[in-house]
Amino acid sequence: MDDFLKPERIVIGAGSDKAIKLMEKLYKPYVRSGNPIIIMDKKSAELTKYASNSFLAAKITFMNEIANFCEKVGADVDKVRIGMGTDSRIGKRFLFPGIGYGGSCFPKDVKALHKSGKDNNYNFQILNAVINVNARQKLVLIPKIEAHFNSDLKGKNIAIWGLAFKPETDDIREAPALYIIDNLLESGANITAYDPEAIPNVKKKLGDKINYAKGMYEALENADALLICTEWSIFRTPDIDKMKARMKGNIIFDGRNLYDIKDIEEEGFKYISIGR
Repeated sequence: MDDFLKPERIVIGAGSDKAIKLMEKLYKPYVRSGNPIIIMDKKSAELTKYASNSFLAAKITFMNEIANFCEKVGADVDKVRIGMGTDSRIGKRFLFPGIGYGGSCFPKDVKALHKSGKDNNYNFQILNAVINVNARQKLVLIPKIEAHFNSDLKGKNIAIWGLAFKPETDDIREAPALYIIDNLLESGANITAYDPEAIPNVKKKLGDKINYAKGMYEALENADALLICTEWSIFRTPDIDKMKARMKGNIIFDGRNLYDIKDIEEEGFKYISIGR
């Protein structure tokens, strides 16, 4: 609703003067602050939408690649991100690394533009890379989890914080958490998950394959490890004493880089994040 009522711009694809005038009249109340209404042909308008989302998906995916490389060479992706983001040509948004993008818009639009290229005998090599890298990124924490448990996850209790593809939504379409859960279940792990909004949707998809907690600390009961998949604000400032009291293990795998490494390690946790 906020995006609709306060748009950065309105892109209208139309093929007649009558349609253009009508759409300008309809949208005029929502651009009183001066944000532009951009008129173009229908094909260009559709491509503008696909190109915008595909570019942002590529930006996220590039930072995930940089984060993975940071781990190889001992760099800190947070410092790299800040250094890049202060360049006005790049900007600071969509530079946060993690376990891949999900939802409806980015996966759908990237694949649609990629397929449209194929249909028109054009190979979007960048989009092909984005799709492949993002698929791998969703499982980037799995080798780290397996390494910690010496490749034996059978019977291990894994707590998961966050199921939705991003905070402030119950949308689980292409959510990285679901891919991780499938992999952990195949390895024989027991999973207890908590999400402020998305549990009903996950229940419809997974049923009783996993356990569902009513609160974030309840999910930690007897947990050998905690895995963070969504950056909900309530996960950013947890009660450390409650965490220690509930958990059996002391390892946190953070797919969203929520915590300061030094601070969380001083609390007695082993902390594995992305690119740091």
